[in-house]
Amino acid sequence: MDSTYEHAIPMTSITSGAGLCVAPDLYSYTVQIANIAMIGQPDTANPWILIDAGMPRRAPVIIAEAEARFGPRARPQAIVLTHGHFDHVGALQALIDDWNVPVYAHEEELPYLTGERDYPPGNAMAGGGLVSTVSPFFPHHGIRIHGDLRALPSDGSVPFLDDWQWLHTPGHTPGHVSFFRPRDGALVAGDAFITVKQESLFHVLVQDIEFNGPPAYFTMDWEQAYASVKRLAELRPNFAVTGHGRPVGGEVLRRGLNDLVDRFPTTEVPPNDRTLHNHRLQ
Repeated sequence: MDSTYEHAIPMTSITSGAGLCVAPDLYSYTVQIANIAMIGQPDTANPWILIDAGMPRRAPVIIAEAEARFGPRARPQAIVLTHGHFDHVGALQALIDDWNVPVYAHEEELPYLTGERDYPPGNAMAGGGLVSTVSPFFPHHGIRIHGDLRALPSDGSVPFLDDWQWLHTPGHTPGHVSFFRPRDGALVAGDAFITVKQESLFHVLVQDIEFNGPPAYFTMDWEQAYASVKRLAELRPNFAVTGHGRPVGGEVLRRGLNDLVDRFPTTEVPPNDRTLHNHRLQ
């Protein structure tokens, strides 16, 4: 089992390479089609962490962006993962090799990061659109990380970030997590919900804001996914960075999440899963 992915994935969006300060210490950066987040004040005297590791073969871009924000040879205290899909861990091993920092993930996600388990292949019938159609060809194997891999603390705390908490938001994967800061309502949602229709290549390219559940072609458990979206909506976050799509905040975010909860069983669950699950998604 390899620790990385051998080939770059030729997919991108108009926001690739764009960074946005969502809050003074929360920075969102788009790596082709997936977002990473850097949490910490842009001062090398203060600790910071990286959430997720973007697309394959993009470590130099991520390192350069980190140094632009935090200073030359800046490195995080840790890399913390929302989950282990290829577009969120694509550059992980190269970042570990350069930074020599620990990696944290939910204990239920660890088998996909130690080479013990593979994710299911992409569901070509999920959600319609070209991205879904080609998703069976996306990497779905687990990886074996060479480095210091740790489970997130069981008390919900986030290492090196005293005012953040991690929330288990499974469904997309068994160990998917999101991150929330109660004092200002900041949310890093990962793929629990996203703000683009990820199944459609056109929408991925143009990045129009549209509230959706997790990328349907890779989502493993729709009952859990629905429960996770409801849990995040109940937090009434003030602003959110998602794994795909543009950051969003205020009433647009809260209304969008509430609407997503209302229509989730009929619009988000793929047709080939809907008969099985709909009676339990009400």
